[in-house]
Amino acid sequence: MDEDDYAGPATVEVAGRELAVWARMVAVFEPTDGQTHWSGRLNADHTLHELLDGSSTEITLRTTEGRATGKIGDPDPWGRYREIGRAS
Repeated sequence: MDEDDYAGPATVEVAGRELAVWARMVAVFEPTDGQTHWSGRLNADHTLHELLDGSSTEITLRTTEGRATGKIGDPDPWGRYREIGRAS
């Protein structure tokens, strides 16, 4: 993995709840806007699926590396959720 990649435990805040998840993400600094953008996948239990109810929603994701805001979407065929956002 690259030094800007992350794979490990995380906490996702969604719909007023905090859930423990496993995250695998990559972060890229974008010089045009001066921000770090990230994207990746979350593995989570059925609780996340119930909270999302099949819709894309705003999230806050925390890891040992920091905190970021973003959006989470529908699960892929393997049950992982795609998320994108910017570091806060």
